[in-house]
Parts: sequence; structure tokens; C-alpha cells
Amino acid sequence: MIEHHVRVHPSADRLPREEQLAWKLAAVATATEELDPGSAAMAVNRVIDNASVAVASLLRRPVAVARAQATAHRAGAPGASVFGTGRRVPPEWAAWANGTAVRELDFHDTYLAADYSHPGDNIPPLLAVAQHTGRTGADLLRGIVAAYEVHVALVRGICLHAHRIDHVAHLSAATACGIGTLLRLPTETVYQAVQQAVHTTTATRQSRKGEISSWKAYAPAFAGKAAIEAVDRAMRGETSPSPIYEGEDGFLAWMLDGPQSDYTVLLPGVGEPRRAILDTYTKEHSAEYQAQAIIDLARRLREKTGPLERVRSVVLHTSHHTHQVIGSGAGDPQKYDPTASRETLDHSIPYILAVALEDGVWHHERSYAPERAQRPETVALWRKIGTVEDPEWTRRYHDPDPQRRAFGGRVVITLDDGSVIEDQLAVADAHPAGARPFDRPAYQGKFRTLTEGVVTTADQDRFLTAAAGLGDLRAADLDELFPAVDTEAVRAFDATLPKGLF
Repeated sequence: MIEHHVRVHPSADRLPREEQLAWKLAAVATATEELDPGSAAMAVNRVIDNASVAVASLLRRPVAVARAQATAHRAGAPGASVFGTGRRVPPEWAAWANGTAVRELDFHDTYLAADYSHPGDNIPPLLAVAQHTGRTGADLLRGIVAAYEVHVALVRGICLHAHRIDHVAHLSAATACGIGTLLRLPTETVYQAVQQAVHTTTATRQSRKGEISSWKAYAPAFAGKAAIEAVDRAMRGETSPSPIYEGEDGFLAWMLDGPQSDYTVLLPGVGEPRRAILDTYTKEHSAEYQAQAIIDLARRLREKTGPLERVRSVVLHTSHHTHQVIGSGAGDPQKYDPTASRETLDHSIPYILAVALEDGVWHHERSYAPERAQRPETVALWRKIGTVEDPEWTRRYHDPDPQRRAFGGRVVITLDDGSVIEDQLAVADAHPAGARPFDRPAYQGKFRTLTEGVVTTADQDRFLTAAAGLGDLRAADLDELFPAVDTEAVRAFDATLPKGLF
């Protein structure tokens, strides 16, 4: 890997394009050719994972709204497919609808380092462009692996959340690179698209603060749509704000560390395999990633606590990130509100820990139901739970070795007689370093569980066969990556929604 030092330059420097981060990202993308077999296999797993959670979210309101907006736009042939409709729309609108469906349940893959990310959010726009432009499954695989490579590099090297910038700014750059890879565009074109994408998708983290709204699901879909549009303009010869990262009025200077910014981004050198996707991981539970290990730990702890009404207090000792983002350190009263939105509850570790201690399981719908959140005994336990930052867990969160990096914590439960029960867990069971790392059968099992009753067994088999053979799919076969569902049920649900402009 090559270290690239990224800092602010005054306009008078006339920083050469080849020395700009956007160019270096584009160069990595356009040089992606022979794929590492492990990376290609993991990309297949993430295509399966995305379809699982997209189908499971089809009858949720934000997904239906995005779908209604998309299907109001007629596609010029050939267009791209929308989950649950059997219809084709322009690729940017397919990316909007499908990206929202994938993100809605907060149940697909993650990568945590200096910043946060859900790199699977790259797949819907890449799939839409591949369909629309007649690319093959092999082209799509190359694009996915390249997008993950760029996304992980940015998340490792440049922290956005410290400045309350939403993580989709890194996503849009990665998506533009992935599209450039699958279309085999010149580096110059991808460079311009990356800069446009970053410029138009930089937003605040208020979407993940306080009363969290449905925009949390829309944000990555918006970034994917913007990336497609940026690539289209760049292909037509349009240029971009440049240098977007290093400019004296640019991203680093005014959104991040300021004029003294100095970041290091690691990118593969010429001929190095693209293996960053292997450092990412998916979710077994439908909740924010830093809650995954805590849910698994709660299942273990509940066997030791006895009747939960005996609990006097519960304290989670964890990393700065977990404490500040989904813990009591966020200072959000909404994280203790029984009437809070689902989006808020899946970013409340006190709520998640309370329900996991009571139920011993986690379900993507039942665990968030209003009647579940408002149970008096749950509310009583919930309000006894707090988090504190432990410097050791913060250090482990940032360990440079992925095999030693930890996203869990230590739970200390004090009972009414003063006795203490405690246990800790570093990573979720499904993590690559966990007790039961997710493998292909686990991804397939997640797909069958989440699509049960929505996709027939025969159609489940058909989808899984197509996904497993992604690298060999012809352009016309990419349709098979959209599991067949009861489109009439979807239309009936959509018909209940208020109308908008389109």
C-alpha cells in the first residue's frame, strides 16, 4: 500500500491533478482489473445481503415513497430495475429507490475506522448503471470491488464525524469510482465525477442526531443518485470544483481540520490486489453496528441475572464512538423516549440492551414495534442503563490490526442486593474475528429468513443461483438479481400513500 498525504494547498500552488486525492482515487478505480478471488466471493455475499434487506423492507413507508418517486419517471430503454415492481426506470432513480430499500432496516454491511460507513450502499447505483448500460456480471463485480477499495481507504484515512459531516461524502466518491471501473472510463472522467459527487453530497450529521428521521435511509440513496448524475456530466465533458479535497476553499479547509489539515490515505499500488472488501463485515442483527456485539453479550448475560426487576443499574463501558453516537454520551433524550422513531431506537444502545436482556433475541420488526418499546417493565429497565467511555475500549476500536479491533464493551449489572454481574465481548459473533463468522451459507440463510413468505422457495433458489454465478452473468441476466415478489401487494401498499409532485 502507498501512503498519500493529503493537505490544503493555496490556489497559487496550482497543485497538479496527478497529486490530488481525487485523481489518485480515480486512478485506483480505473486500474482495477484482475480480481482477488476472495474479494470477488465477498462481493457476491454482499449482493445477496443487499437483496435480503431490500426485500424485507418493501412495505415500509420510506421505501415505498422512494419507489413511488422512482416509478413516476419513465425509463429510456433499457433503464434499470426497481425492487418489488418488475419495472424499469432511469438508472439514477433506480439507485434512489433501491438504495433506500437496502438502507432502511440498518441491516447490511459496515466498516468502522476513522469514520463510519456502509459500503454495501455502493451496490444499488452500480447495479443500476450496469443494467442500463448493458454491462455483464463480471463488469459489475469489478465495479463493486473497486468501490469498496476506495470507500474503505477514505474511511480509514479521513474522519468526517468529528466535524459533524455525514459519512455519505465518502460514499459518493467511492460510487463514482465504482461506476468508472465498471464502464472502463478514463481516469480524467472519473476524477471529474469524484469531485462533483463529493461537492454535492457533503451534509451535516444532523440526520443521525436527536430525533432521527427516515432521511437516514434516504441519505446514501441520495449519494448514489448524485454520483450517477456526476458521472453522466463528466462523461459529457463537464468539469468540477478542483481540487475538491485540497483547495483553499475546499473540503478539508472548511469542512474538516481546516487549513492545517494533514491526512494520510492508504491506496494500493500498481498491480496490488484490491482486498479492502475483506476488511468489512455484515450484521446479524438489525441495529447500528456498534450494538451487534452488545446484543450477543446480552444473550449471554441474561442467563446470569435472574429476574430483571432486581436490576438496580446497568453500565456499558465502551469506546468513545459507541458512547457518543448511540450511548448516553450523545446527550439525546430521544434515546430514552418510548415513543421515539425506529430510526432513533436503532441508534439507542440503552434501548437495545434493555430489549436484548429481556428477550434474548433481536428481530428487525418486532424488537422495534411501538408496543414493544412502550412496555412499562422495558421502560423501567431501559432508564437504568447508561454508558461510559473506557479509554481501553477506545484504543481497541482504533487498533490498526483488523483482527484485534474491537467494537463491543463490558457490561456491569448491579442488582438490588449490591451484587455485581459483568461480562464483556470484543466483537459480534458474526464478525470475521467472532465466534460464528458470517460465511456464504450464513448470507444465504439470512436471505431465506428475510424473504420468507415474500419470495417463493423456487424464486429464492433462482436468485441465489444467479448471485453465486455473478461473474458469469450476461448483461440480460442481471435482472435475476431482483427476487420475484408479489408486485400486486406492493402496488396496493403504495396506493395508500399521499401523492407528491411526480
